[in-house]
Amino acid sequence: MKPGLSVEPWSYKPRPLGEHDIEIKIDFTGICGSDLHTIKEEWGGTSYPAIVGHEIIGKVITKGEKVTEFNEGDIVGVGVQVYADLKKDCSACSNNLDPHCPNSVFTYNAKYADGEQAQGGYSEAVRVDANYAFKIPSSIDPAHAAPLMCAGTTVFAPMLRRGVKKGDRVGVVGIGGLGHLAIQYARALGAEVVAFSHSPNKHKQCLKLGASKFIDTSNKEEVDAVRQSLNYLFVTSNAKDSQYNEFVTWMNFEGQIILLAIPEGKLTFAPFEFIKSEVAITGSLIGGVNIIKETLNFAEKHNIRPIIEHYPLDDVNAALKHMDEGKARYRIVLTH
Repeated sequence: MKPGLSVEPWSYKPRPLGEHDIEIKIDFTGICGSDLHTIKEEWGGTSYPAIVGHEIIGKVITKGEKVTEFNEGDIVGVGVQVYADLKKDCSACSNNLDPHCPNSVFTYNAKYADGEQAQGGYSEAVRVDANYAFKIPSSIDPAHAAPLMCAGTTVFAPMLRRGVKKGDRVGVVGIGGLGHLAIQYARALGAEVVAFSHSPNKHKQCLKLGASKFIDTSNKEEVDAVRQSLNYLFVTSNAKDSQYNEFVTWMNFEGQIILLAIPEGKLTFAPFEFIKSEVAITGSLIGGVNIIKETLNFAEKHNIRPIIEHYPLDDVNAALKHMDEGKARYRIVLTH
């Protein structure tokens, strides 16, 4: 109800079920870093009361009259977005960039065209446009599917768009909820993966997940050994402003640094470093309908799974505190 780390019970009347909508009884919800940023209002603009949660898994319990692709009882997932136009004349939607659709609605802390606020997954149920619900492959445990809806899609989308392939050398900064999945997706694409972390105790886990090398970022010799060697660097943690010029030195010529986390404030760079290295820095905002489908199918095919901790929904505040303290290994999933 106000900025802070704790949430409290609250009831609301959902918007009417549209003819293209489905209602989902929620069984599992992953906790994303965005949830913490939103309830703490670290990004600004939180419209309270807000129900967060955009890694939603549950069962369809009712559907609009024009919904044909789902039936009651289907296990489905919902990610960061619940609506976009999906029209051919939309430059974003027609290029698999529907999160950038001018009429897109995100799962929480966003408003529909009629002014109703979208509410997320820390709740009993949710109503969404059927286009933004996704059948979960039967071989993926529903609890493990939850983090794939945001974290998995967030890391896999830019790998697909930029064509990460066999033989590429891919770095991952930050081995947490996003990073541990980024290692798995990049490895499954055939890349050689280098994991960067200031936590040496994650070394063995990173190698087990598929990294070919682990770099302790506090060890200068280890860092020096990989300078000018990466084709891609995926930054999955809120790196400090001062670190980005260092990241450039890790890149091969024409390498790409892709931001997946959103640090507070602004970043500053030394322009000459980019000019002499011809390195590019860019970002990526989740994934649209087609990319989410591919994220799930690829995870099924290559046995990509998040490492999760379970908390009951009633203990959500303890779970949020655990994550805020950086203790989660590596994604928390709430059981409803």
